[in-house]
Order: sequence, then structure tokens, then C-alpha cells
Amino acid sequence: MDRIDKVTRSRNMAAIKGKDTKPEMIVRRLLHSLGYRYRLHRKDIPGNPDIVFIGRRKAIQVHGCFWHQHSGCKAAHVPLSRLEYWQPKLARNVSRDSASLEALGAAGWDVLVLWECEIRRGGDVQDRLVQFLGPPAA
Repeated sequence: MDRIDKVTRSRNMAAIKGKDTKPEMIVRRLLHSLGYRYRLHRKDIPGNPDIVFIGRRKAIQVHGCFWHQHSGCKAAHVPLSRLEYWQPKLARNVSRDSASLEALGAAGWDVLVLWECEIRRGGDVQDRLVQFLGPPAA
């Protein structure tokens, strides 16, 4: 992999959003087109899930493969520079994800995790959503 200069790296990192990411927006548009209605980023629910279905007690987490270290995904690499920063940072993200899933489960919530790579590929995301959520409300 090529190394990039500090200014470019800083600009790239500053542009990364935590909410309303492209993969999340794709899932939200798909859900809406299928007739599902939902809430976003509820702070009163453990782990602050990306998409929440209060009445169904179901939540969807849309994870970026790099930031959440999707196992076996080529996008989940650790940068070559500043390993002393990146390794603990990414490990904390994975640990926080695990704790969030556990807390949601303990609170009686079902959770579906969708990964950025599977959303971008298209694949069976729609089928997984319908299977997870059941039929949309009439």
C-alpha cells in the first residue's frame, strides 16, 4: 500500500462521518421503499443503534468494514502508518460493538448487523431485511 502525506490523511479522516453514511442511506432508502418506518440513532437505547424499530424491538447496525474491522474483508486492513494509534483505536471499536450487541440483547432487542461491503454488493440485503423484520405494517 502507498503511504500518503499527513495533510491528505488528515483531510480524508476529517471527511468521515459517523451518521448518515452512504451505506446507511442505502439501507434507509431500501427500508422506506419496502414500507418500513423507523427511528434513527436513538440515544435512549443501548449502543445508540443506527436504525430502530421501536414496536418490533429490533435494531439495525450499519457497520463500515474498516472502522468496525469486518473479519475476512479486504477493507478491514490496519493502516501501515501510526500502528500505535490505529491498532488500539480499531480494537476499541470492535470491543464497543460487542458490548453494544450484548447490551441490546440483554434489553430484549434483536439486532441485525449489515456490513458496508455486503450493502455495496447488493446481494441479498433486501431479503435479509424482510426476513429479520417481518412484513411491514399495513
